[in-house]
Amino acid sequence: MAPTKVLAGARVVLPTGTVDDGRVTVEGTRIADTAPAGAETVDLSGHWVVPGFVDLHNHGGGGASFAGGTAEDVLKGVHTHRTHGTTTVVASAVTGDLDFLARHAGMLAELAQQGDIAGIHFEGPFISPCRKGAHDEELLRDPDPAEVRKLLDAAHGHARMMTLATELPGGLDSVRLLAEHGVIAAVGHTDATYEQTLQAIDAGASVATHLFNAMPPLGHRSPGPITALLEDERVTVELINDGTHLHPAALRLAFHHAGAARVAFITDAMDAAGFGDGRYMLGPLEVEVADGVARLVEGGSIAGSTLTLDRAFKRAVTLDGLPVEDVVRAISANPARLLGLDDRIGSLEPGKDADLVVLDAGFDLVGVMRRGEWVVDPELG
Repeated sequence: MAPTKVLAGARVVLPTGTVDDGRVTVEGTRIADTAPAGAETVDLSGHWVVPGFVDLHNHGGGGASFAGGTAEDVLKGVHTHRTHGTTTVVASAVTGDLDFLARHAGMLAELAQQGDIAGIHFEGPFISPCRKGAHDEELLRDPDPAEVRKLLDAAHGHARMMTLATELPGGLDSVRLLAEHGVIAAVGHTDATYEQTLQAIDAGASVATHLFNAMPPLGHRSPGPITALLEDERVTVELINDGTHLHPAALRLAFHHAGAARVAFITDAMDAAGFGDGRYMLGPLEVEVADGVARLVEGGSIAGSTLTLDRAFKRAVTLDGLPVEDVVRAISANPARLLGLDDRIGSLEPGKDADLVVLDAGFDLVGVMRRGEWVVDPELG
């Protein structure tokens, strides 16, 4: 058993609010109520301690792909995001041949079984060619419930979410199937109307995949999916806060209408996150990353992001002016709840996993702990 550690002196963000000069006691892999006499103390005065970040939607990082790479590639990408504070990550696939997606899901399911990832998100192939973004149009298909079930079976109980254009034939039946199996049905890459989106929510859809992106814009006569997703209390909206995917005003609009309880920050990261500019593959499509922005070589569509959640956190507080407590909900508590893991992660409470992030006074990351072990040690730099 690892020695008990007491992280002392920091501003600690708890579900009840921020505690100045707070303490977090770590016993083994868990957060504890009290510390024994003589426990190791780590002085974090002048810092923040927040829960480990939880990323619902992530395609890779560190030069490695979750969408098409080997198990070793996935582990490399997972480690890269851990060093940026993401202690829990869902591996997102992209549109591909159905048999390939099923085989790849089997490999990802093994990593989920080992606890390396928190599950699988299928983004495509059941999306609209009108809003395909960085997905291969030739491989898109209507959401046939039988094919949806094939991917769920291939994931061996580790499918967490599937993004669908729910207005397509078979869309609503597929949403119902996903809901019956405890898998999040997410509305995204969609050309749906306001009314069609309401039907999807009534059928069980509960997440908006990267709200605003890859869907019709909000119009005063044609409010579209954005309005339906923002106004319905049953829906959590994903936001990519990298300064490229969203104007700050759009971010504030989402927070104002959905409230902090219904926002989940995601990265939608691809291989270049935490790695650098250059040429990459996103599924079968070639991507050029320049100045940290990923775009398809052919057509120029934005192709995921190079975002890490520590950058999303800092931007939200320092540039967007959001309260730290609201950002913690969006980046930790809310995604943990959606994944059904909020009994273990997402907040700093006794009995939960000792997953936490240490930030300095300027909200730059200086430490990451996962299950009681330092991934980035704040004392070593």
